[in-house]
Amino acid sequence: MYGCETWSPTQREEHRLQVFQNRVLRRIIGSKREDDGAWRKLHNDELKNMYSSPSIVRVIKSRRMRWAGHVACMDGTRGVHRVLVGNPEGKRPLGRPRRRCEDNLRRDLWEIGIEQNRVRWRALVNSVMNLRVP
Repeated sequence: MYGCETWSPTQREEHRLQVFQNRVLRRIIGSKREDDGAWRKLHNDELKNMYSSPSIVRVIKSRRMRWAGHVACMDGTRGVHRVLVGNPEGKRPLGRPRRRCEDNLRRDLWEIGIEQNRVRWRALVNSVMNLRVP
């Protein structure tokens, strides 16, 4: 999770992270014994009910929003601020453009339905933890 504030994961990568988290939780929690004595794996819904912490994708989104709030408050001469809001020069490769950090931030804001406001930013970071992630 180190440096996840700057990750720009695709939906496929987010899904793979969720699958990994479920696999680890199944290994930690173990199997469930049925009434007839047979063992079975826990379903995803059962894992979500047993594991009270937010999913890994929610944590990444929350950290990304918190980091963006810090960068937005920085002076425009700072390197991090210039990289986040800057426009690179040169030719772009063929094909669909990769998702940028800015694109992810806009999508997260759109999912919550909120505009950028410093007073509500901390509440926004906390509300990202409660997003429904497919």
